[in-house]
Amino acid sequence: MAAAILAVRAEVPAAERDAFDDWYETDHLPLALRSFGARRAWRCWSLDDPAVHVAFYEFPDAAAAKAATAPDRIAPLVADFDRVWGQRVRRRREILERRQELLP
Repeated sequence: MAAAILAVRAEVPAAERDAFDDWYETDHLPLALRSFGARRAWRCWSLDDPAVHVAFYEFPDAAAAKAATAPDRIAPLVADFDRVWGQRVRRRREILERRQELLP
């Protein structure tokens, strides 16, 4: 089975970036990692578009990623995000399945 990654892409207004970064680091990423039961989590800011933030959550396979993001499991995380950011930060989620990995 191939590992799966949940990618959550957010578009953050420039004026909100520092507050979003702090909140995601201290509150949301740890909460999401625990809630999803993911293997690991990490996040990035785009160097090409400073408004783009992407968080990644790794799962053993696509079934685990889909189960972790089922409506009843993800609803508390969505509610937490919406409570803090409302409509000011647009986001979308996508589950990706690793097809190939090369190491040197």
